[in-house]
Amino acid sequence: MGNGSPAPTGTGEVHRLKANSVGLVGVVFMAVATAAPITAMTGNLPIAVGFGNGTGAPAGYLFATVVLTVFAVGYVAMAKRITAAGAFYGYISHGLGRIAGMASGMLAVLAYIVFEASIVGVFSYFAKTTVHDQLGVDLPWAVYAAAMLAVTAVLAHFDINLTAKALGVMLVAEIAVLFAVATAVLIAGGGPDGIPVEPVDPRNAFTGPSAGLGLFFAFWSWVGFESTAMYGEESRDPKRVIPKATLVSVIGVGLFYIYVSWMTISGNGLAESVGLSSSANPLDLFFAPTRTFIGPWAVDAFQWLLLTGSFACGMAFHQCAARYLYAVGREGFLHPALGRTHARHGSPYVASMVQTGIATGLVALFLLTGQDPYLHLYTLLAILGTMAILIVQTLCSFAVIGYFRTHHPEDRHWFRTLVAPLLGGIGMTAVVVLLVLNMETAAGSAADSVFFKLIPWIVGAVFFGGLGLGLRLKYKAPERYAIIGRIVLEDATERSGPSGDTADDTPDDTPDPSPSAANV
Repeated sequence: MGNGSPAPTGTGEVHRLKANSVGLVGVVFMAVATAAPITAMTGNLPIAVGFGNGTGAPAGYLFATVVLTVFAVGYVAMAKRITAAGAFYGYISHGLGRIAGMASGMLAVLAYIVFEASIVGVFSYFAKTTVHDQLGVDLPWAVYAAAMLAVTAVLAHFDINLTAKALGVMLVAEIAVLFAVATAVLIAGGGPDGIPVEPVDPRNAFTGPSAGLGLFFAFWSWVGFESTAMYGEESRDPKRVIPKATLVSVIGVGLFYIYVSWMTISGNGLAESVGLSSSANPLDLFFAPTRTFIGPWAVDAFQWLLLTGSFACGMAFHQCAARYLYAVGREGFLHPALGRTHARHGSPYVASMVQTGIATGLVALFLLTGQDPYLHLYTLLAILGTMAILIVQTLCSFAVIGYFRTHHPEDRHWFRTLVAPLLGGIGMTAVVVLLVLNMETAAGSAADSVFFKLIPWIVGAVFFGGLGLGLRLKYKAPERYAIIGRIVLEDATERSGPSGDTADDTPDDTPDPSPSAANV
């Protein structure tokens, strides 16, 4: 059953993803690639410095690191108990009940589906600009978009290990150039102001023209780190690998962001950093110190790595979306064909093809309506996906509390399963509020579009539609309702607690099916 062949259960055959495909490093690469350090830094830091918390942006990343690490403590506690491709979908259905789980699952599907198309937009923008500037070739952005969609679809058809290796190469390259520039600044002793401590003073995270906007963009830079749990079924020793990979991703990415943003501001100087960030060419915030402290050739390399970094991000999000579609499909929701895996590669190839079709359709929609790949396709879909995933992360924090309140008393801990997820949930709620308050500024000129105005309505319709579907199944199809979020790895099947109840019980009063029907 580890090679993608169907596994028998009381509800029929469930196709399994290929086990033992990736180890700790591979999962970390997949998660960090979705966070896309080079895209997050070049796309988000100039906005934070120019219009958000100013030169206190590194302190904003410090604050976000602390909040997300606290969130990750509870997330990891769940990962040690439940291993499923649906991650949030499974966690919330176990902790807050199947109805909330279904609504959250639909929101997560929405988020990861649109994230790929969003990244296709920024990749196409970078590709068109770089190829024109350095090679003198001017092609329509749609050509680059089609190429990315096609290559991603091919790679996703095979064993996840192939994608992990490709992402690893791209990720190492993008991290290397950012680290090299930052370290060159550090060794040289900084720029006009030396290496000031103001940027990392925690108090400065909450100052500047719009501290809320800066903090939102800091949190936005992490979107995707939670994808570690999606690869549990394909990883080696998931109960050990996934928790470690999650904490490594959160803390490692956070320290990296703080270091790079601090040194970038130091290399330019405090006043110059704000000026460059709010100029017509905000990428000069990075290109200027790269040119000064390393050389003009490094700027050319930097531009090419923007392409590979955004491509890696899009490919990682494709894998996330495919696994969510697969997780929902194998439980008989949406369409059961989505739950099929490739007989040889163990990949969710049907879900992957569907995701390619959806992403292609979204890109075509923006193309045919004359929208810009960066200002509209990237920005608007990123805001839509971020709003959806932040709501799901918030619910997941409270799901940890609900889950351990009723299950596994031997694992309850005042901090790991109560205080940490509570603080994480409060922190995530604050980030959602920051997004709502700063949506228009984050969207820029795209805020005038009809799609921007529809974003809250789309998120609300999907969430409440999921609630409605869950309620309908509870009363009209209880046998289907019973398996919502319940297909997990066999070695993660919940063991009985002192009372004899299994951890498949949820806060609602619907009895669970037998373990053979509920867990794979």
